[in-house]
Order: sequence, then C-alpha cells, then structure tokens
Amino acid sequence: MTQIKICGLMREQDTQVINEAKPDFAGFVFAKSRRQLSLATALHFRELIDPTIPTAGVFVDEPLENMLHIFNSGAISIVQLHGHESEATVQTLKDAGATVFQVFKPNAPITPTAADYVMLDSGNGSGITLDWSRVPQASHPFILAGGLTPANVAEAINVVHPDVVDVSSGVETDGQKDPAKIRAIVKTAHATH
Repeated sequence: MTQIKICGLMREQDTQVINEAKPDFAGFVFAKSRRQLSLATALHFRELIDPTIPTAGVFVDEPLENMLHIFNSGAISIVQLHGHESEATVQTLKDAGATVFQVFKPNAPITPTAADYVMLDSGNGSGITLDWSRVPQASHPFILAGGLTPANVAEAINVVHPDVVDVSSGVETDGQKDPAKIRAIVKTAHATH
C-alpha cells in the first residue's frame, strides 16, 4: 500500500471527505497561496478531522518561531518545508517533536538531511507533472508530488515506488477540492504497491 496525503484543504466540507476517504495525511497551507489558511481555521479543521489522520503544515521560508508556534498549537504534527530552510531549522523542529518533510525541486540534488521524509515536488500545488523516469533515488522515506491525479497516480507509483504520494490540485475541480476525485485517488493509491 502506498500512503497518500491530500494537501491544501480550504473548506469545512473538505474535512468531511477526508474523514470518509481516510488518506494517511491531510495538509494545510500556511504559505502565501490561494489555499492559505489562518491558524484559527487550521485549528478548527484539526478538530473536525479524524484524530488518527496526521495533519501537515506547508511553509515556505517561514520564520522558525512561527512554525514552532503553529506546531505547538496542535494544528499540525508535521512541518513541510518548501523553502530554503537550513538543517539547523530541520533539527530544531525535530527536537520540538515535529515530523519534518523536506521538499526538493526537480533537478536539484537530494542533499543529506535530518528530515523524516524527503519530497520531490514540481512546484507548490502547480499541477505540473514530473518526469517520473528521472526521479532520483532517495535514502529517506520518499514522497512524490506534482501533477498527480486519479488517472495517473497508479502509473506514477509503479514507476517511482514512493512511500507517499501528495496531491492537491489533482483532486480539485474549478479550484475546489472534489470529493469524488479524493475518494478515487485515495482508493487507487492504497491499492497500488
């Protein structure tokens, strides 16, 4: 079974389909984006989401104290770093008890990191698909993101063999999360080894 994260929840009804579809992770975007949430909204969503589904916060070059504040609030248990964060930042977050996802861009080397997972992403919820044949091997648990949809996720898993797939725009219709697409991609990911 391949694990899956549904990222970029924006509406209360998104939490309902998360509870129904049971992805392995759910994600809140705190970085500047059309999917950006306030901490108050993230805390509300966290209360609505099944407590067995861990939530991740997406950050881009956010000050460490802000990330620690959001982590310590209980809104998230995972910090997903999309910027130019240092290894010292990764270690401080881990020392505070956070699980850390460190994101790398295509064609950038996957450098040694203390992060719990490394993620390869074509670009922050852009929906651009990676060239799966060129994905580097990572020694860490590996997350594949970028342009994944219910239609292509099985192929992506079979080519890359990631531990986790991460999807945001690929389960949206007209810019909002689509319950049918979420159900379909979670089912497919969980059925694909």
